[in-house]
Amino acid sequence: MPQRPKHSPLRPSWRCRVCGIRWPCSAAKLRLLGEYREDRPGLLAHLAELQEAAEADLTTLNPGVASPDLTPRFVGWAEAR
Repeated sequence: MPQRPKHSPLRPSWRCRVCGIRWPCSAAKLRLLGEYREDRPGLLAHLAELQEAAEADLTTLNPGVASPDLTPRFVGWAEAR
């Protein structure tokens, strides 16, 4: 059975390699929630690291353009409710 492509970020644009929308896409969020099912603090730390990398990449990709707050996109969706 062929392996499905992983919904991972394409850097430096931080778009999904599979569906092309802003990463993390819905499929990536579901995968991450499954991987970190028993470790929400670990998930949040991982997402914060990815957010820092995205901020650096997007700033380099778009010099002179104020970057948006990426917290809702990367960490906000995963915080406990």
